[in-house]
Amino acid sequence: MLDWMAWTWPTAAFFGVIALLLVTFTVLAIRYPETPRTGILRIETTRGDRLFITLLGSAFINLIWLALGIGPQYWALVLCLAYAAAVFRWV
Repeated sequence: MLDWMAWTWPTAAFFGVIALLLVTFTVLAIRYPETPRTGILRIETTRGDRLFITLLGSAFINLIWLALGIGPQYWALVLCLAYAAAVFRWV
Protein backbone atom coordinates (compact mmCIF):
# COMPACT_ATOMS: atom_id res chain seq x y z
CA MET A 1 0.00 0.00 0.00
CA LEU A 2 2.84 2.42 0.79
CA ASP A 3 5.08 1.19 -2.05
CA TRP A 4 4.23 4.03 -4.41
CA MET A 5 6.38 6.41 -2.32
CA ALA A 6 8.65 3.82 -0.70
CA TRP A 7 7.38 4.88 2.73
CA THR A 8 7.72 2.73 5.78
CA TRP A 9 4.94 2.34 8.31
CA PRO A 10 6.73 4.54 10.88
CA THR A 11 7.03 7.33 8.28
CA ALA A 12 3.35 7.06 7.40
CA ALA A 13 2.43 7.00 11.09
CA PHE A 14 4.53 10.12 11.70
CA PHE A 15 2.77 12.12 9.00
CA GLY A 16 -0.58 10.68 10.05
CA VAL A 17 -0.03 11.91 13.61
CA ILE A 18 0.93 15.37 12.32
CA ALA A 19 -2.23 15.49 10.19
CA LEU A 20 -4.33 14.35 13.16
CA LEU A 21 -2.76 17.03 15.36
CA LEU A 22 -3.55 19.73 12.80
CA VAL A 23 -7.17 18.60 12.50
CA THR A 24 -7.53 18.37 16.29
CA PHE A 25 -6.09 21.84 16.86
CA THR A 26 -8.31 23.28 14.13
CA VAL A 27 -11.41 21.80 15.77
CA LEU A 28 -10.25 23.07 19.18
CA ALA A 29 -9.70 26.57 17.77
CA ILE A 30 -13.19 26.62 16.29
CA ARG A 31 -14.95 25.07 19.26
CA TYR A 32 -12.97 26.74 22.06
CA PRO A 33 -11.48 30.04 20.88
CA GLU A 34 -8.68 31.28 23.06
CA THR A 35 -6.91 34.50 23.75
CA PRO A 36 -3.12 34.52 23.42
CA ARG A 37 -1.16 34.18 26.65
CA THR A 38 2.30 35.27 27.65
CA GLY A 39 4.65 32.63 29.06
CA ILE A 40 8.32 32.41 29.93
CA LEU A 41 9.36 33.53 26.44
CA ARG A 42 7.57 36.84 27.05
CA ILE A 43 5.72 36.60 23.72
CA GLU A 44 2.04 36.01 23.17
CA THR A 45 1.37 32.45 22.03
CA THR A 46 -1.70 30.46 21.11
CA ARG A 47 -2.18 26.69 21.07
CA GLY A 48 -1.03 26.59 17.45
CA ASP A 49 2.11 28.57 18.26
CA ARG A 50 2.95 26.19 21.09
CA LEU A 51 2.34 23.20 18.81
CA PHE A 52 4.76 24.65 16.24
CA ILE A 53 7.39 25.32 18.93
CA THR A 54 6.93 21.76 20.19
CA LEU A 55 7.28 20.17 16.75
CA LEU A 56 10.33 22.27 15.88
CA GLY A 57 12.02 21.58 19.20
CA SER A 58 11.23 17.87 18.96
CA ALA A 59 12.84 17.72 15.53
CA PHE A 60 16.03 19.22 16.96
CA ILE A 61 15.96 16.90 19.97
CA ASN A 62 15.73 13.88 17.66
CA LEU A 63 18.46 15.16 15.34
CA ILE A 64 20.83 15.79 18.25
CA TRP A 65 19.95 12.39 19.72
CA LEU A 66 20.84 10.70 16.42
CA ALA A 67 24.02 12.73 15.95
CA LEU A 68 25.34 11.93 19.40
CA GLY A 69 24.22 8.29 19.34
CA ILE A 70 23.03 8.55 22.93
CA GLY A 71 20.85 5.44 22.91
CA PRO A 72 17.65 3.94 21.53
CA GLN A 73 15.50 6.42 19.68
CA TYR A 74 12.40 5.76 21.77
CA TRP A 75 14.12 7.52 24.69
CA ALA A 76 14.24 10.62 22.51
CA LEU A 77 10.47 10.26 22.13
CA VAL A 78 10.11 10.23 25.91
CA LEU A 79 12.25 13.38 26.10
CA CYS A 80 10.12 15.00 23.36
CA LEU A 81 6.91 14.22 25.26
CA ALA A 82 8.35 15.84 28.39
CA TYR A 83 9.44 18.82 26.29
CA ALA A 84 5.93 19.09 24.79
CA ALA A 85 4.35 19.07 28.25
CA ALA A 86 6.71 21.83 29.37
CA VAL A 87 6.03 23.96 26.28
CA PHE A 88 2.26 23.69 26.62
CA ARG A 89 2.46 24.42 30.33
CA TRP A 90 4.92 27.31 30.49
CA VAL A 91 5.30 28.85 27.03
